[in-house]
Amino acid sequence: LMASAPTGTGKTAAFVLPALQRLLTSQPDKGNGPRVLVLTPTRELAKQVADNIFQFTKYLRMRSVSIVGGMPYPPQIRFLKQRLDFVVATPGRLIDHIEAGRIDFSRIKLLILDEADRMLDMGFVDEVNRIAALTPVDRQTLLFSATLEGEIEKVARRLLKEPKKIQIDGVQ
Repeated sequence: LMASAPTGTGKTAAFVLPALQRLLTSQPDKGNGPRVLVLTPTRELAKQVADNIFQFTKYLRMRSVSIVGGMPYPPQIRFLKQRLDFVVATPGRLIDHIEAGRIDFSRIKLLILDEADRMLDMGFVDEVNRIAALTPVDRQTLLFSATLEGEIEKVARRLLKEPKKIQIDGVQ
């Protein structure tokens, strides 16, 4: 899925709620790695997304963690050893944990690229490609971006299989 919509239109709910439905209606695979991986360009956005996930899962037995730079490693390492449902991460810090062998992607059902255009503008294209290559080939990938043209189109061709496109214009 490729989706484009202005800020404040509910993009986070648009990917978290269907992800929850999918997780709640399927049996979890064995292992401790996440079932949903959300990549964001900044720790501020990762915090917003993680807060939303927490609100949506408050009364469910689901675990989520935010893996971002600028935060201490030990709590993140402890969380990554647990059975997780959601990981919200920035590419750089996630690569650090990958290189240290601290994260297992074998259970991932959904890879979500939030604000993908900003991630590319910030120079994370190689990291995004590397992370995606480590996830199962049968995962579903969702790409959310302010625009769906240019470099985003190239990344989408590499990471998505026959994507459906949704574009929502701002309210006038």
